[in-house]
Amino acid sequence: MLKNKKIALYVTGGIAVYKVVDLMRSFIKNGAQVRVAMTDSATKFVTPMTFQILSRHEVYVDTFSENNPAHVSHVDLSDWADISIVAPATANTIGKMAYGLADNFVTSALLATASPIFVVPAMNTDMFENPATQENIQTLKNRGVYVVDPDTGFLAEGYEGKGRYPENERILEELENFIMTKDMTLPLRGYKILISAGGTKERIDPVRYITNDSSGKMGHAIAEAAYQYGAEVTLVTTSALNASKAIERVQVDSAKAMFEAIDERFDDLDILIMAAAVSDYGVAHPATSKMKKEDYSKLLNIELKENPDILKTMGQKKKNQFLVGFAAETDHLEEYAVKKLAEKNLDLIVANEVGKEDTGFDSDDNQVVIFTKEHQRLEVQKTKKTEIARRLLDKIIEELDHHS
Repeated sequence: MLKNKKIALYVTGGIAVYKVVDLMRSFIKNGAQVRVAMTDSATKFVTPMTFQILSRHEVYVDTFSENNPAHVSHVDLSDWADISIVAPATANTIGKMAYGLADNFVTSALLATASPIFVVPAMNTDMFENPATQENIQTLKNRGVYVVDPDTGFLAEGYEGKGRYPENERILEELENFIMTKDMTLPLRGYKILISAGGTKERIDPVRYITNDSSGKMGHAIAEAAYQYGAEVTLVTTSALNASKAIERVQVDSAKAMFEAIDERFDDLDILIMAAAVSDYGVAHPATSKMKKEDYSKLLNIELKENPDILKTMGQKKKNQFLVGFAAETDHLEEYAVKKLAEKNLDLIVANEVGKEDTGFDSDDNQVVIFTKEHQRLEVQKTKKTEIARRLLDKIIEELDHHS
């Protein structure tokens, strides 16, 4: 999401300045172009040379140091930036931003900025909670400025409180989400998508269950890609894998729980992608307590009952929704996939061969064939599941455009 983004990084005078060096490096590692401006106070904590060497660009400090007669530096920087980030943002700079003051390079550039502004406050808890600071922050928010909520933790003064500079990982995640809310060109902007992931578990007793080898990696990769494409994403998953906080996560266990979670949301969806490996059958009479050794004979004859067919049910219910299924097979892959596509009233199906060590279940890689309703065939050779997720979404977008 940061690739090729032009970031103006405004560094102000707090003890957390040293953490911003690593933040800037994260921007660069993610493909962004970064230009840095510092207040004079910030230079007391970390020298401009540090940012200059790592960014490979001049660091702006003095408003009146105009090295290029063709440009006014603070206006040129503000015009150049796709997004402007203030980190750490002191109470002093936040106050100046709120009142439109421009008494140094940073505040002058910010006053001339039309691009989205992202602010990371870091200060003593008493300064942060002061009504004046809170009013200034609210003023910035009312103008559309994004203000990160600081952490609560050990402060430079030697005690716990709110105002601590957040971990860079959280800043990056919130920044990515902020950028996406501002980017109206993302291909799935305005779409509500639900993705299922992982292998369902059917309980025999409270400690034993029937399941499969699905890790949820494919479904989670699709959810992350859909989020990066601008969609409003819900992930119904059995997996413990991480997901972005901006994704609505619904944790389930059994096929029945997954069916209920999807069914109650289906009417509001635009796209349903069933990447989960759902058990066809569940235990008819699971034990309510752990079976003892003397009960093991019961395990030799487990009565099964048919689970709800989620895809088939949604295929019968669908109105304008776009349905995508997965066919995980060990043989006759394409034959079974095309049959499933028709029987369950799907718009697209992804066929992948499972049972191999290097692709399919619990692997980072996969190799798939995608079939459309018109039996158009798209083969995706072995690659990362993250790439397959993007290829799948690109195909969905193409189909949506074709049918609109």
